[in-house]
Amino acid sequence: MAMISALKHLLPAIENWPAEDQEALAEAAREIEAARSGHYAMTPEEEAAVLEGLAEVERGDFAPAEEMAALWKKFMA
Repeated sequence: MAMISALKHLLPAIENWPAEDQEALAEAAREIEAARSGHYAMTPEEEAAVLEGLAEVERGDFAPAEEMAALWKKFMA
């Protein structure tokens, strides 16, 4: 399948966008690809966050039950 002409025309402009706008576009494209393929490829930043979370679990670094209850109460109200 060929790329539609609207996307082909946008590519040169995208090269001149600020990095944060290019990243936002890349994230949207990753989400579309994940929905189409059923597979999501993590960014290096996401992978680092997951690995840090797993390390916290291994160390037993959990929020106290009282903090979690307060958090849930705040956001479920």
